[in-house]
Amino acid sequence: MEQLNAIITKIDDFVWGPVMLILLVGTGIFLTIRTRFLTWRNLGYALKSTLSKEARTKSRGEGDVSPFSALTTALAATIGTGNIVGVATAMVSGEPGALVWMWISAAFGLTSKFSECMLAIKYREVNEKGEMSGGPMYTMKKGIKNKTLGSALAWLFALFAVIASFGIGNMTQGNSISGALHATFHIPTWITGIVITVLALLIIVGGIKSISKVSSVVVPVMAIFYVICGLIVIVGNIANLPSGLAMIFKMAFSVEAVGGGLCGSIVASMMNAMRYGVARGVFSNEAGMGSAAITAAAATTDNPVRQGYINMTGTFWDTIVVCTITGLAIASSGVLGMTDSAGEFLTGSDITIAAFKTVLGTSGGWLVTIGITLFAFSTILGWEYHGEKAFEYLLGTHKYNMFYRVLFSLVVYIGCTQTLNLVWSFSDIANALMAIPNLICMLILSKEVAQAIKAFQPEIDNRHTEKRSEQNTYVQDVK
Repeated sequence: MEQLNAIITKIDDFVWGPVMLILLVGTGIFLTIRTRFLTWRNLGYALKSTLSKEARTKSRGEGDVSPFSALTTALAATIGTGNIVGVATAMVSGEPGALVWMWISAAFGLTSKFSECMLAIKYREVNEKGEMSGGPMYTMKKGIKNKTLGSALAWLFALFAVIASFGIGNMTQGNSISGALHATFHIPTWITGIVITVLALLIIVGGIKSISKVSSVVVPVMAIFYVICGLIVIVGNIANLPSGLAMIFKMAFSVEAVGGGLCGSIVASMMNAMRYGVARGVFSNEAGMGSAAITAAAATTDNPVRQGYINMTGTFWDTIVVCTITGLAIASSGVLGMTDSAGEFLTGSDITIAAFKTVLGTSGGWLVTIGITLFAFSTILGWEYHGEKAFEYLLGTHKYNMFYRVLFSLVVYIGCTQTLNLVWSFSDIANALMAIPNLICMLILSKEVAQAIKAFQPEIDNRHTEKRSEQNTYVQDVK
């Protein structure tokens, strides 16, 4: 087992090395430039669309769930332990500067998320049951002109998505829930395993409509709850915030020689912060992985670009809002570098709990534990749908979806009750292997993305013109 663990760790380090980071961030940069920064320029429009009443209804076009429900189901899968555990791990392993690289990767990840979701809606299909089936595998199969290449990439993506669904989307989440509840409330892991398995089964068996109903309530509530608690911690440590921010930015672009040649240490220090920042950022918001596109394909919409903008905001809410709250709470509380009773440096959820305790006392630990539980459980629900649709694609039929739903729910118990160091590393590898075919597909179809977003722009411009006209009319009436 030790040898296997060492091999898996080496593979994990390799797939999340410089090549993967360049491919992930590079694709986002390329797409952002090719779309003339419209995803950045229209972020305000996207956020307003997400929060509009129209997004909560199925009034435009065809689909299984409302645009808002499609987003919250995708967010259910992305807002998870990465926002609490992942941020803390990145700031310890890659130093506080990793948070800056999370922001940078998220900024360009907006366009990656927009592109994969827009293409998934454009190339989605209706299965024999009358449900929408879509995602990068359908985009690859139908959108790439070289059908041999498209089919091969589609099959690989679907395979890695199924593997990832049991790792990142299931066992690692269950493990986080049971570990947190046992550490804080001393609840036996087997009891947590039974409860989480039963709850997951009750919701998952109902399919996307059942999952989206729960997600559209749980996701906004849990995110707002966590953000408010995090802001209380930041305000409580407000005197330390300026120095905390200075430390974050200084270490993101560190130019101090730690040893050896100056040039080499600059690269090593920056690459460490970059590696952990980008890797944990992607683990959290999943931009470029293609998973959110599977859920986006279920949305009711009359234009792929419109829903692409709505789903794009998932990266903003996940990383720019929730991850930032965790990062600033840790940086302002002075807990980085603290050790436990055994003399080991605090990391993961322990360091986030320590940060919350500086202001909220013992209840801070409870709040983080509740946050981990809600975040991780919602991730299980969202990822089930991702894995189910990939499973459906591999088998070419929806007839075995119920088998997958039951199996997925039962595997949660294993995650809750077993030690999963190996699974964490394996999940990281599956993430990378999912992202590679998806990124290649987006690069091949980047011209389509640019054309589609340009064609939709007049509708946004007209909306702005109409609003200004209404405001001017109102002012004249007042005068």
